Amino acid sequence: MTIQKSRRLYIIGAGFAGRSLANEIMSKAIFGEVVAFLDDDSGKIGRHIDGIPVLGPIRDVARLLRMNPADEAIIAIPGASREYLKELYSILKKAGFEKISILPGISQIIEGDARLIQTRSIDPQDLLGRTPVAIQLKQSLAYLRDKRVLVTGAGGSIGSEICRQLLSAGASRLYLFGHGENAIYQIDRELHLLQDEGVGEKTSLVPIVGDLKDPEYMDYILGQLHADVVFHAAAYKHVPMMEENPVAAIENNVLGTENLIEAVMRHGIKRFVHITTDKAVDPVSVYGASKLICEQLVIEASLADQSVNFMVVRFGNVLGSRGSIVPLFQKQIEKGGPVTVTHPDVRRWFMTIPEACSLVLKAGGVGENGKLYLLDMGEPVRIRDLAEQMIRFYGFEPETDIKIEYTGLRPGERLDERLWSVDEEPRETEYSRILRVDRKSPSTINLPRLMEAIKPICRFDPQQAHLYRNSDLLRSILRSHIPAMCLVMSNEE
Repeated sequence: MTIQKSRRLYIIGAGFAGRSLANEIMSKAIFGEVVAFLDDDSGKIGRHIDGIPVLGPIRDVARLLRMNPADEAIIAIPGASREYLKELYSILKKAGFEKISILPGISQIIEGDARLIQTRSIDPQDLLGRTPVAIQLKQSLAYLRDKRVLVTGAGGSIGSEICRQLLSAGASRLYLFGHGENAIYQIDRELHLLQDEGVGEKTSLVPIVGDLKDPEYMDYILGQLHADVVFHAAAYKHVPMMEENPVAAIENNVLGTENLIEAVMRHGIKRFVHITTDKAVDPVSVYGASKLICEQLVIEASLADQSVNFMVVRFGNVLGSRGSIVPLFQKQIEKGGPVTVTHPDVRRWFMTIPEACSLVLKAGGVGENGKLYLLDMGEPVRIRDLAEQMIRFYGFEPETDIKIEYTGLRPGERLDERLWSVDEEPRETEYSRILRVDRKSPSTINLPRLMEAIKPICRFDPQQAHLYRNSDLLRSILRSHIPAMCLVMSNEE
């Protein structure tokens, strides 16, 4: 959030979140002046709350406002539906507000704990997709109170959001693990700043720069940390990039996960939550294959060590993650297009990062050992429709102002992703939007043989030096163990 002196603020929503923001702004006059609340609740319109008038209905009042460049609207309705947010955004833009900010979703506002530092400029992902489920996050996180929690990939899109929400868990210590120095620095500073402004609880934050691919280091560091729970979000994730670097994908994702699992079992960690992807279902990409193997590693570990509660949580795409379609479209629109879509009919499942992370954290507390859980992704979205919505968000008309260009499916991509395979069956649980996936028959992957075959390709062995970094051989091995990859590779050849 950028601080601008002498700005005039209109808070949209006079509920608990809006009142909390107003009180904070009034106590820190440098942030500006709250001119009014705007609300559609007839029971609040015409009243004053802490001396601030409540005006409404919003659509009618907005037409009468006279904006100046310093005026800003803050939408403080964490439980608002996507449809209502779209309506509000349209009303405020037409009223002349150039700066519109928003509080995060309800999952991040804990029991009235709304802070100005949590506001940010509204962007397309706030208006796209379905309305996130409201989760009683503090209750869901009770299993982590006074625990030491390790998050791998803490600097990434998913890992960093898990860390933000974990501020409210009451954990005794939160370990921020990742191999990117700058990313870990940034999330560490952000979390400290959030704590300083009263968000969450005073959990001790410990940044750790390390590499999952180093087995000796992973054994050492987990022996030092005495963690109780691990959320494993670290992975190389970009499908086309990993098609170009298949050995790196397998080395980091598969062998890194194996190193972590072995260290977890050696050092008394009680709960391990592995985050996976729909691309692991009948995978046609090296990335998808790497995540399928990781799923199998975790399930096998659950059978080998009953003292650890191992579980897998699978979901599809998230809106706004680094390198994903939403930031790419934003950059393309900002430079005048064209917006590139691989195919007119390509579809993906989407949910917001905060909702996905809230459900992962919930599943981590209620999940059973050796089980695979699937987040309910709703209905798939056509990427072409997503592109058109984003173009309109920025005030342009698709094809008239900004062209959409179709580039063709890239290696490792398919028109539709699947959330479960024909050998899997999703079942409802008592928890909203969390499904349990049961296998109808045992996996056909010979995991020990597969791991034995790929290791000399990823790790240098003087006795098998000719195998090292042999990507063609790696693809052949994956093809021989994973039927879906065999089919797509045969088609490519």
